[in-house]
Amino acid sequence: MRGDVVVSPTGEEIVLVDVGQRVLYDDPVIRVWEVQLEPGETHPWHLHHNPYVVLSIDGSEGRMDWLDGREPRFISEHRGGSVYRPVSPVHRLTNIGTSFYRNRLVELKDLGEHLPEPLDVRADDVSVRTVFDTTLDLEGPHVLAALDVEDVRLHPGGSFEFDGEWFVVELAYLFR
Repeated sequence: MRGDVVVSPTGEEIVLVDVGQRVLYDDPVIRVWEVQLEPGETHPWHLHHNPYVVLSIDGSEGRMDWLDGREPRFISEHRGGSVYRPVSPVHRLTNIGTSFYRNRLVELKDLGEHLPEPLDVRADDVSVRTVFDTTLDLEGPHVLAALDVEDVRLHPGGSFEFDGEWFVVELAYLFR
């Protein structure tokens, strides 16, 4: 969390930042952050206390460096792409590509900070798809995030009319 201090393997004290740059939505179940990086820019050292889903709005090449010194992980994100991640060690993200990078990072608070013990989450308990100009009848809670406008919400289920391109994140673990 922002302001927490950790110690690197070399003994350097590192002050952590938030997992994102700006909160777009926050409720008891999820918190949605925005992360934007120009080419060459780095989102500083941070730690995820909750499992999360990265929804790529504007993709680029990236490098994740780990504070514990293990080998960096190289990523290549594209518009409309997504990835689910469990909690992870302290790391930072650098845009090593030539284009602007932007994502929505959906923290699943009810799988992390609100539990005395981790919930057993199966591979199909969190899934993401993109849709365009359609109406869907959604069974159970879903995170809905527009790609072209700043609109993020937790939808309880039922009918929803999508205008434009949207991420639809199914949280099946909430209704199994």
